[in-house]
Amino acid sequence: QVQLVESGGGLVQAGGSLRLSCTASGRTFSQYGLGWFRQAPQKDLEFVAAITWSADSSYYADSMKGRFTVSRDNAKNTAYLQMNSLKPEDTAVYYCGLDLRAFGPLTTNRNDYDLWGQGTQVTVSS
Repeated sequence: QVQLVESGGGLVQAGGSLRLSCTASGRTFSQYGLGWFRQAPQKDLEFVAAITWSADSSYYADSMKGRFTVSRDNAKNTAYLQMNSLKPEDTAVYYCGLDLRAFGPLTTNRNDYDLWGQGTQVTVSS
């Protein structure tokens, strides 16, 4: 059974940067696509970014394009979300999800992700 653990969240001033990590344990996650989502208080879960199992393709929500970068190191069973130029509206709990369709296509649909981490809080102060 694969488990996901996010880390790297924290408090940062507007304009600052954070790098989130999502580490898989239990077995390799190199066959599976990975997505990042976030949930702000009183708001629904929102797609942030996704990357294919091979890292040959990635996709971002419009408001994250140019500021966020998703990557993965399959040898380390870890994916990353580099967040730059952070804004107060980026404040949320960030989750990584794993799409357990082996070698599947990139997807932004939360329902395609079968396994989730516990989340990491990101707070951006103005």
